[in-house]
Amino acid sequence: MTETTNARPDGPAILIAGAGATGGAFGSYLLEAGRDVTFLLREAKAERIRAAGLSFVSPDADRTNSVNVLTAAELHEAPRAFDLVIIAVKANGLDSVLTDIRPAVGPETKIIPFLNGMAQIDRLAEDYPGQVLGGLVKIVGTIKDDAVHQLTDLSVMTIGDLDGTAVPAPITAALDVPGYRLQVIDGIIDGLWEKWAFIAAAGVVTCLFRAPVGAIMSAGGRDQVLQIIDEIEAVATAAGHPVSEKSHAVTVKMLTEEGSAFTSSLYRDVTAGLDSEAEHILGDLATKAAGLGVRTPLLDLTLVQLRAGAARKQH
Repeated sequence: MTETTNARPDGPAILIAGAGATGGAFGSYLLEAGRDVTFLLREAKAERIRAAGLSFVSPDADRTNSVNVLTAAELHEAPRAFDLVIIAVKANGLDSVLTDIRPAVGPETKIIPFLNGMAQIDRLAEDYPGQVLGGLVKIVGTIKDDAVHQLTDLSVMTIGDLDGTAVPAPITAALDVPGYRLQVIDGIIDGLWEKWAFIAAAGVVTCLFRAPVGAIMSAGGRDQVLQIIDEIEAVATAAGHPVSEKSHAVTVKMLTEEGSAFTSSLYRDVTAGLDSEAEHILGDLATKAAGLGVRTPLLDLTLVQLRAGAARKQH
C-alpha cells in the first residue's frame, strides 16, 4: 500500500463518527481532497489507527492515510464544536454515539446521519432541532484485515434538507470531492423512505429464506419475493412516501435476478452471528405499519424468526 501524508486541511471542520466501510471510505476521499477531517472512534480502534493509519482499498488504488482521531473520552475532556458531524455507525450504535458527539455539537453545527431506517432522524431532530440534514449513501464495502475495502465503483452520497432550509453552501462545497458523486436534493425524506423500503425488502427476502437471491429464484420463490416487495412498499405509501416506479423496478430486478449471489447486509450479519440491525430496519418498520393499519405478515414472520434466533443466542 502507498503511505499518504495529507496537506494542511481547510474548509469546515468535519467529525466522522465511525471508520467502518461507510465512514472509512467517504472519510478517506474527503481527507485526500484536503478537507479538515477527524474520526471519532472507540479506544481500541483509535489506538490502532493512530499507530498504523487508516488503510483504504478502492477499485483504483490502495493507500494508508494518516488521520486525526479522537475518542469520546478525549472529546468530553476537551469539548470542541465541529461545523459538520457525520454519523456513520450501524443503527444499533446510535445510543452511544448520541452521547459521544454531544461535546462536538455547537449551535451552528450540522449533523448528517448515514444510518439505515428512519428512527434516527426523529431522535436527532428532537435533540438538535433545525441542525439535522438527511443523508444516504450507496457504496459496497467491507472491513478486511482492519482495512476499508470499497468493492465496486458505485460510490454516491446524497444529502438534503428536512425542513425546507437549504443545505449550507460551505457544507455542500466541502462534501463535493473526487472519488464519489455528491447529490443535493429537495425532499430527501422520500429518498430515505425508498432506501428503507429496499433494505427492508432485501432483509426480509434473504433472512426469511436464508439464501442468496439466485438460490431463492431456483427454489421457485419469485412470487413470494414480489409479495414481500409489495408488502413493504405499501407501508411507505401509507406513510405518504410512495416508492417511485424507477426505484420499484430496481428493487424487483435485484431481488428476482436468476443466478444472483446478492444477499442483504442484515442477512450477512445474522448468519455470521454478529449483532444486527434487525430491530432498526425491520422492527421499526413493523411498528410503523401497525400504526398505519397496514398488514405485513411476511415482515412479521421474518421478525419472529430473527428474534427467536437472537433469544436462542443469548441462552
